[in-house]
Amino acid sequence: MPEIPWRSFVAIGDSLTEGLQDFDPVGNPVGWADRFAGHLADRAGEPVRYANLAIRGRLLQPILDEQVEPALALAPDLVSIWGGGNDMLRPDADPDEMAAAVEGAVARFRAAGADVLIGLGVDSRDSPVIKLTRKRTAIYNIHLVGIAARHGAHILDAWNMRSLRDWRMWHADRIHLNALGHARVAQAALVGLGLEPDSPDWDEPLLARPPMTRRETVDWNVAWTREHLSPWLLRRLRRTSSGAGRAPKLPAYTEVAPARV
Repeated sequence: MPEIPWRSFVAIGDSLTEGLQDFDPVGNPVGWADRFAGHLADRAGEPVRYANLAIRGRLLQPILDEQVEPALALAPDLVSIWGGGNDMLRPDADPDEMAAAVEGAVARFRAAGADVLIGLGVDSRDSPVIKLTRKRTAIYNIHLVGIAARHGAHILDAWNMRSLRDWRMWHADRIHLNALGHARVAQAALVGLGLEPDSPDWDEPLLARPPMTRRETVDWNVAWTREHLSPWLLRRLRRTSSGAGRAPKLPAYTEVAPARV
């Protein structure tokens, strides 16, 4: 396996990077970034340092305002930037302004000598509600691809992941990935950096399952509205965030040892 240059990795972002809804046995969020740090250690054949500054519920600008400086202070070899999903749920989201803000952060990390991995927004065409954000997300993603090209950054291409079009990769809230989805995204991060995935079929869709009946579909949507959509709308009306008062889960480096040598 070829040598990799990264021995320190810092992740910034929102709930996706914090790791909701992928929990360890005691209830701590894991997520793609934790899993990816383990893959880096495996590829390096030695421990790597890992910090995760992501906080659930954060909009893009607060992510950049609150997390870029601490990330720079850690002087990582590699940093991931993935945010904007919470912005897209708001009708006034401006993908042009959002991308310009990301470019400023990417330029700072590159000037500091860090490699950068930029996450693209997921294609929401199969979501009955969130697909309304699809065009804005596509514009944002196109900007991010251009930013990566200009600054020599890398792309984690979640938009084109076929496996993520299966709801079995998602939590019941239809907004957060589950453990299966996070594991697939961790593989996409390897591919985005030009590394071999653990398996060539890492993004193959799951075997098809029988379609739901009309009644099952109605029950599924009613349960989602009651248990997830309504509480989210209530938080929006109250202008509260799921991440209010929360601190990053890993604000300082922790050592991640390889699972295999």
